Amino acid sequence: MLIATNENVYTLGDDGEHADASLRYKGRSACVLEGHWFEYVALPDGKIVVLPACVEGVDASTAPVRQVATTVGEPIECMLLRKEAKSPEMLLGTEGAHLFRLADGQADRIAAFDGLECRKAWHTPWGGPPAVRSLAATADGWVYADIHVGSIMRSADGGRAWEPVTPDLHEDVHQVATSPAAPDRVAANTARGVYVSDDRGRTWQHRAADLGERYGRAIAIAPDDGDLMLASVSDAPHGEDVHGALYRTDDAGRSWAHVAEGFPATTRVNINTFHVAFGPGGLAWAAVQRDLYVGRDRARRWEKFWEAPGRIVMLACKAPAA
Repeated sequence: MLIATNENVYTLGDDGEHADASLRYKGRSACVLEGHWFEYVALPDGKIVVLPACVEGVDASTAPVRQVATTVGEPIECMLLRKEAKSPEMLLGTEGAHLFRLADGQADRIAAFDGLECRKAWHTPWGGPPAVRSLAATADGWVYADIHVGSIMRSADGGRAWEPVTPDLHEDVHQVATSPAAPDRVAANTARGVYVSDDRGRTWQHRAADLGERYGRAIAIAPDDGDLMLASVSDAPHGEDVHGALYRTDDAGRSWAHVAEGFPATTRVNINTFHVAFGPGGLAWAAVQRDLYVGRDRARRWEKFWEAPGRIVMLACKAPAA
């Protein structure tokens, strides 16, 4: 898995056995993404560093490190891998709420996304530009883009044509998630907690009663079980002590249990977007400031696993092999 801090990017095995993280990229990153054969680090200047992944039988240390100059004009907020090849194909979500398709070393802005009529209503509470905050996809080509602030946009054809989901969820979405185990399911964590759709965003259920409908940030769904989810909530988006907390569900959000065994019952800061993840081996991961926690037994039992040299800003687990 990749762990981006406020200064560098580190790599750590996702088997939960050895807390021997190593420096993967020296310098600040905008976001990170771990594929099966390569790892990707988006830099603040718009370039993407392509690193060979640590795969059994492949000597990553001898493979060349490449940089792709995307010419994207806005800060990259998130990446979604569509195809791994010598030149990766991916979607890039940016500040300004734009989407780019990166292919053959060239990043082109997706005109259909820019042409959405509803984008006129997108905004931020502080008056700055909205952003594509997170991206999620299914194996059969559906893609979901979380707009902060502006609900969720969806595409049924891999990101070419776009439309808004049915707007019966809170518009202030902080992360969207899918799972290979439940392709029809989409989950979103919002300023009023978690919403779940079982028909790809046509209808939504507000499943936040056990969360107190508190302010939500991160959400993750297990890749092998679409009912198993983790979500973080707090009292407010900012503040000196927001009483952040992590919750677990094994029935797709119909009921939630507070995670407190081996994990902080409350945190002073938010457990933010991209701070919670499931790895391909069934383990769960969560970051609180500099501390990385691992969740075992289907995310029931937790323990502190590693302390990063700096504040953790993003976790990225390996994508399932195609």
